[in-house]
Amino acid sequence: AVAVRRPGLRGAGAGDRARMSLEVEILTLFPAMVAGPLGESIPRRIQERGIAEIRVRDLRDWGLGRHRTVDDYTYGGGAGMVLRPEPVAAALAELRRDETTVVLLDPAGEPFRQSTAVELAGERHLVFLCPRYEGIDERIRTLVDRELSIGDYVLTGGELAALVVVDAVIRLLPGAIEADSIAEESFSEGLLEYPQYTRPARFMDLGVPAVLTSGDHGAVRRWR
Repeated sequence: AVAVRRPGLRGAGAGDRARMSLEVEILTLFPAMVAGPLGESIPRRIQERGIAEIRVRDLRDWGLGRHRTVDDYTYGGGAGMVLRPEPVAAALAELRRDETTVVLLDPAGEPFRQSTAVELAGERHLVFLCPRYEGIDERIRTLVDRELSIGDYVLTGGELAALVVVDAVIRLLPGAIEADSIAEESFSEGLLEYPQYTRPARFMDLGVPAVLTSGDHGAVRRWR
């Protein structure tokens, strides 16, 4: 497993486990695709503070035979390789606990929305399964608790989708970012956030709405 934190930075150890808001496991054939982004910016700080712990697991650790095989040709013929069920079942058997929710990133899944992120932020242990190649053996669906899709388009694998979901979830954890930022941001009440402006007061003949510089906080709230 790859713990997502940089060398030289103190991460959360076993003694901190009881204080963890959320544990996340990401099952993938390409750990480096996931570990890098989660070791930067806000996700990095969230882990350093012990608010969440993210572990990236190489699915090949549960692969078959000496070559750690995880895929095979599809019955009935067709292009591409399909993820076999045995490595996934073995991995989930080892990682799953009573409080675990296993999430498959898949085009057939329910659309991922902010309300879904809020639900997942209330969990204790999330395992994300990232498919690869032509897809998964259909029987793998019986091993997961939830299927999520981030949109109707095709990616090379589930890693980018997992990053989107994990980022959206962990920023909602208590102490991750300023509470007021979450309360007023886009989709918190189903709509987009109001337009925002900063200096300069005039840029390319475009000015800041006068109400925002009026000092009338009630008027500002109504405008927003």
